[in-house]
Amino acid sequence: MRGTDDRGARLFSYVRLEDRIAADHPLRTIRVLVEEVLERLSGRLAGLYSHTGRPSIPPEQLLKATLLQAFFSVRSERQLMEQIDYNLLFRWFVGLEMDARVWDASSFSKNRDRLLEADVAREFLATLMGLTRVKRLLSTDHFSVDGTLIEAWASMKSFRRKDGSDEPPGPGRNGERDFRRDKRSNETHASTTDPDARLFRKANGQESKLSYLGHALMENRNGLIVDAQATHATGTAEREAALAMIERTRRPGKRVTLGADKLYDAASFTGELRARAITPHVAINGTLSKLGKVRKTLVDRRTTRHEGYTISQRIRKRIEEGFGWAKTIGGLAKLKVRGLARADAAFTFRMIAYNLIRIPKLIGQPA
Repeated sequence: MRGTDDRGARLFSYVRLEDRIAADHPLRTIRVLVEEVLERLSGRLAGLYSHTGRPSIPPEQLLKATLLQAFFSVRSERQLMEQIDYNLLFRWFVGLEMDARVWDASSFSKNRDRLLEADVAREFLATLMGLTRVKRLLSTDHFSVDGTLIEAWASMKSFRRKDGSDEPPGPGRNGERDFRRDKRSNETHASTTDPDARLFRKANGQESKLSYLGHALMENRNGLIVDAQATHATGTAEREAALAMIERTRRPGKRVTLGADKLYDAASFTGELRARAITPHVAINGTLSKLGKVRKTLVDRRTTRHEGYTISQRIRKRIEEGFGWAKTIGGLAKLKVRGLARADAAFTFRMIAYNLIRIPKLIGQPA
C-alpha cells in the first residue's frame, strides 16, 4: 500500500531530544567527559561573573559550542548558530531544549572571547587530563614537544612602519602598495590589524607571514596533548615554551625525557634541560657551517646510545598529527581571532578537541 505525504503540522511532539541521538553515537562519550570537566570547573567559572545584571549565556554552553565548532569544521560563529538552531545533534550536545532560542552570533562571540581570555582553556585541558580514567592513559616519564606556525588574521598590507611614515598613497582603506626594496622587520614595523602578530618564517626558502607559534607537549604512551599554548613568533619561542610546559606538567623533581626535533638542538636549551633533571632526547642538528665544519651539539653518546632515545625520536613525530588535525579539521590553518590571548585560547581548544576525539577510543581499548 502506498503511503501518503502527510504534511499536517502537529501542535505537540512527544519524542524527547535525548531519544533522537543514537545510543552509540561518538559524541555521547565525549559529552560525558566534557560535562565531568565542566562540573569540576564550575566554581572557577562562577568566579568570572558578577552577581548582578542580566544573565549571560551559560559558560558551559559556550565551551561546548566552541568544541562543536572544532569537531565539525564550522567556519564561523554565524554558521555555528545556524547549525545549533536546526541541528538536533548540536542542540543536544550544547544542552539547549527544542523550544529554546539560539543566541545572536555577535553576542556569542563576545561572551566566548571574554571567557576564554581568562585562561579557561588551559584549565580545561589540565582538568581533562586529570580525570581518573584519562590519567591512566598518560605517561609520566616520557614526553615530546614541537611547535607549528599559525597564520594570523591580518593582511601583509597592514604591516606598516611604527612611526607612520609609510601610509599608503592610494585612496581608500585598501590602497595600492609597492613592496619592492622595502625592508620590513618586527623592530620597525607592526600590523595595524593585529599588533601581536609577528612577521616570521620557520625555515629558509619559505615566505614570511604574519603569524603566531603554537606549541604542544605530548605524552609518549598514547600521543595525547597534555599542555599547549600559543606565543609570539620568535626564533627562541619554541624552546622557551618547551621549558615552561614541561615544568608545568611533570611532577616536581621527577626525572623525565623530552623528545624534540633538531630545531631544539641548542646548547642553551639542552643545558637548561639537564640542569632541571630532564634528559634531552633531541634530534642532532648535524648541519655544516660555511667552513665545512659540523655544528656542535651537547647531545652526545651518553644520551644517544640508549634505546629510549631511538624510541623517543620515532614517537615524537606523532605530535604532528595533532597539528594536522587542528589545521585541517579544526579550522586553525588561519586564525579567525586577533590578539595573543585569543590566539592562545583558540589553539589550546583545538588541542582539547583533538584529545576528546581520541580519548573515547583509547578508553575502550583493553588494558
